[in-house]
Amino acid sequence: MISINDLTFLIGSRALYDEANWHIKPGDRVGLIGANGTGKSTLLKIIVGEYAPSSGSVSMSKDLKIGYLNQDLLSYDSHHSILHVAMEAFERQNQLHDEIEVLLKKIETDYSEEVLNKLSDKQQEFEALDGYNIEYRANEILAGLGFSTQDQQRPLNTFSGGWRMRVMLAKILLQTPDILLLDEPTNHMDLPSIKWLETYLMSFEGAIVIVSHDRYFLDKVVNRTVESRKGKLTAYAGNYTFYLEEKALRGEIQKGEFKNQQAKIKQEERLIERFKAKASKAKMAQSRMKALDRLERVEDVDDDNPTVNFSFKFTKPSGRHVVRIEQANKSYPNVHILENAEGVIEKGDKIALIGANGKGKSTLLRIIAGAEGFEGKCETGHNVTTTFFAQHQLESLHLDNSILEELQAFAPKHTDTELRSILGCFLFTGDDVFKKIRVLSGGEKSRVALAKSLTTDSNFLILDEPTNHLDIQSVNILIQALKQYEGTFIAVSHDRYFLDNVANKIWFIENKDIKEYPGTYAEYEEWNSKRPQPVATSIPFKAEKEAKPKAEEKKPASPNVQQQLKKLNDQLQKTETEIAALEGNVKTIETQLADQQVYQDPVKLEQANQKYLAAKHQLDNAQNAWEDLAAEIMELESK
Repeated sequence: MISINDLTFLIGSRALYDEANWHIKPGDRVGLIGANGTGKSTLLKIIVGEYAPSSGSVSMSKDLKIGYLNQDLLSYDSHHSILHVAMEAFERQNQLHDEIEVLLKKIETDYSEEVLNKLSDKQQEFEALDGYNIEYRANEILAGLGFSTQDQQRPLNTFSGGWRMRVMLAKILLQTPDILLLDEPTNHMDLPSIKWLETYLMSFEGAIVIVSHDRYFLDKVVNRTVESRKGKLTAYAGNYTFYLEEKALRGEIQKGEFKNQQAKIKQEERLIERFKAKASKAKMAQSRMKALDRLERVEDVDDDNPTVNFSFKFTKPSGRHVVRIEQANKSYPNVHILENAEGVIEKGDKIALIGANGKGKSTLLRIIAGAEGFEGKCETGHNVTTTFFAQHQLESLHLDNSILEELQAFAPKHTDTELRSILGCFLFTGDDVFKKIRVLSGGEKSRVALAKSLTTDSNFLILDEPTNHLDIQSVNILIQALKQYEGTFIAVSHDRYFLDNVANKIWFIENKDIKEYPGTYAEYEEWNSKRPQPVATSIPFKAEKEAKPKAEEKKPASPNVQQQLKKLNDQLQKTETEIAALEGNVKTIETQLADQQVYQDPVKLEQANQKYLAAKHQLDNAQNAWEDLAAEIMELESK
């Protein structure tokens, strides 16, 4: 189908591809993967002829029909309805439709045999091309991608970039190409649309090449994986999970071969060193040196999965209740988001907020962050300090700063060593930290903004689409960071692997209320697949709302209350100091329990276990006392 032979592609003096080879066969469903900057999108552009290779060739049959979806299509603009734009895919059918309309008009006055024969021929061809069903097919695909019947009549230029991309995808799918080249097709898609696209592609009869960082999507759709790395293309005969297992196995074999070769090289070098000075053995030594020079070296295995080893901590823990939402109402013109919604976020919650686009996920995050007006209450608890990460924060990065300078300005309490350690976790190593923000890609800027968010002294994180623009490696790093984070967070993301690995609660907006599922994303999916799906109905706001009593003016606290508050705050501070000391004691005993001399001695082990249990009991009591004090303070402050 498509054959890539000895492909070399240079950017300046850097070889993005160096004699790479790949053969795409009919029926292949390939996931093209690799870190950002390894040339995946460039390779697709080379295949469709937008870029010319520096050397080598890309060959295919002349009549091969390619459907190519890329991010450049976001700039396509039209005043026509999206249904009309999608139906532009049926070029011949549309042409025939127009010609038939002209002939039908003509036949009103001209009954000649010539006109009748032309009309008959056009109608037969139109029917053979399934022309009478093209609008139905366009409706079906647009509906699958999230467009209502009403939306399909709206002009394309009234939609945002993400929705326009879906229209372009619909148009490409309607062309029924022999091979689909899809560059990040799930970007800007909500979970229902991603699932629909998975189902559609699984039944697609042609070949598919997908560049994606959504590993669940790849596992569902592809049957082969090709990794772009170090200028080469390496094929694996399975989906993404198979690729991970096979790569690990190949790595182990390569590591063994590398060790054996290194041992052999050292042995040969010792032998050469020993005999090269002896005249009788010099010829043999020279021969062995030449053989060593000709030896094809096995490379050591690189670690592609860096781990996060920075401890993300905050000065003060929050109270038990982090956020309480009561009787929240929010609407935009013609769209009701929330009506008398209730929700509570408790200390230690790791919440994934999921749902289709337009249901109000980002709006709810802004309400929680205090960045969106609404009716009702949204109160943060005692000692809650918040950081809000959203995509617009990429625009607030200072373009003339280096990456390190950006973090230094934002987190002056951290040392350069600490900041460089954080940046290393987000794949900025060595001199990378001195790169200017202005030269970074979208994914790199996202990593800088995320690193900034995790340097804050916040015990509550609000994360709106943190996985956008991140490659699989960077998503893994973010997962590790959030697993180590001891505070509370709520996150919106369409990356199901990310959600499944970080969340212990699921929130979703249904019937304009906040619903909660107390479990992981995988458990939620299983539960949701078995329950009756709610009918999408519009619940109108009440015509007459009960008159709300005017809020009483808050009187200043009496001297007696002020004294009580001061006393309680002093006790709270002492309890915090006590908790810190007890936590240190528990960690010390844990270290002792890991000591070989202790755990091999039954008597010492028993003593250490008793000390550990007693220290844990003291710590639990102190933490409970802290929560009681915090509750008393909040109650007094509200009077």
